[in-house]
Amino acid sequence: MELDKAYCLFCRGLSPYGPFWEHCLEYWKASLATPDKVLFLKYEEIKEDSVGVARKLAVFLGVPFSQEEESSGVPEEVARLCSFETLTSLQVNQLSVVNDHGDHRFPANSAFFRKGQVGDWANHMSREMGEKMDQITKEKLKGSGLAF
Repeated sequence: MELDKAYCLFCRGLSPYGPFWEHCLEYWKASLATPDKVLFLKYEEIKEDSVGVARKLAVFLGVPFSQEEESSGVPEEVARLCSFETLTSLQVNQLSVVNDHGDHRFPANSAFFRKGQVGDWANHMSREMGEKMDQITKEKLKGSGLAF
């Protein structure tokens, strides 16, 4: 599908898994109502402080890093193992085969990776597309306390 067509459908809330903003809001609200059950993370946050996010995730899962683990660099190693560079280099994520599961065809794992850089959308969409997406996002998330 061409980017322009996918963009128009996305802006109208038509995507394979439903309207993006509604999904985000559901999980955002759940994370506020039950922070012990739903951890809400943003990609930008993960990219900015992956070690801090690894620590936050460990606490959320009820297995915070011990002092010994902290001293031996375990949080940094977890962040490295979960990094974009590590994940994209795994053989399973380099497969270009489309997965066919009965009635559903899923894109190859490699289709889910681009550059892994915050703001890379600007290399694929026009300024006007970005502005429209920002406007829709602000409108859909208004009053929720959630912002991207």
